[in-house]
Amino acid sequence: MSDTALQAAPDDLVAPFQIEGEPVRGRVVRLGPAIHEILSGHAYPEPVANLLGEACALAALVGSSLKFDGRLIVQAQGDGPVRYVVADYDTSGSLRGYCRFDEEEVARLSTGFARPGAKSLLGGGVFVMTIDQGPDMDRYQGVTAIEGETLALCAEQYFAQSEQTPTRVRLAVGQADAGQGPKWRAGGMLIQNIAEDDARGSTEEAWNRSQAFFETIGEDELVDPTISAETLLFRLFHEDGVRLFEAKPLQAFCRCSEDRISTVLRSFGPDERAEMVEDDGKIHVTCEYCSKVYDVDPADLG
Repeated sequence: MSDTALQAAPDDLVAPFQIEGEPVRGRVVRLGPAIHEILSGHAYPEPVANLLGEACALAALVGSSLKFDGRLIVQAQGDGPVRYVVADYDTSGSLRGYCRFDEEEVARLSTGFARPGAKSLLGGGVFVMTIDQGPDMDRYQGVTAIEGETLALCAEQYFAQSEQTPTRVRLAVGQADAGQGPKWRAGGMLIQNIAEDDARGSTEEAWNRSQAFFETIGEDELVDPTISAETLLFRLFHEDGVRLFEAKPLQAFCRCSEDRISTVLRSFGPDERAEMVEDDGKIHVTCEYCSKVYDVDPADLG
């Protein structure tokens, strides 16, 4: 099993793998500087940052399987303290994410010993995965109810209902100090059972065995900066052997731009835009994703 790509970029990568001789495939993701940039761009409370970090790791795990240029959007919305969480992955390896929440409600929910999870934060609502192949193609969207206290459980429910593919997901988010102070990190792993056929026969035993190994993953292992993806896979599946394929780099990148902001502002009528003008004579727009502020002169909008 080659580790060349992982040695060159031990963080901010997603890579597929195959358990040798078994009908089980998967993907593993490690996020360091990229997720720190996304989460530190806002003053997110810890439970909210954890939820968004899980969404970003999940978007990379699922989106990296796309065989065409496009985007995979993971989102969940409900009636709880967190109204909305979204993570956006495109096939160039770019990630961005955002949470909308009620700070006071999150604070009240976070007074106990246990950190509130997805169900507690989002309340009743829906979990959605959207595949966007560009403006000339229809979007594909799958929707399921929010189930379980983690986005990993929501994803498993989604695959069971929308894809009919047996899937297990594990996600973790936390802060670690690799010599430069505490930094946000995220990690995740996904395994799927390849459907049985006449040549392959029953895959049930192999799938149960792989799940048993998968269950032993610790959250600390997924975010530990000293444990490579290859090392983690070897710990889990060395009895059967595992083949790790070429890793794809990931980066935090927002698609906002002055042109996009201007286009949005032009969609409002002149009277509405006039109400947006502040004391300095400009309209100030802050990107929800990256927090960049755009100062727009109303005269430039026509």
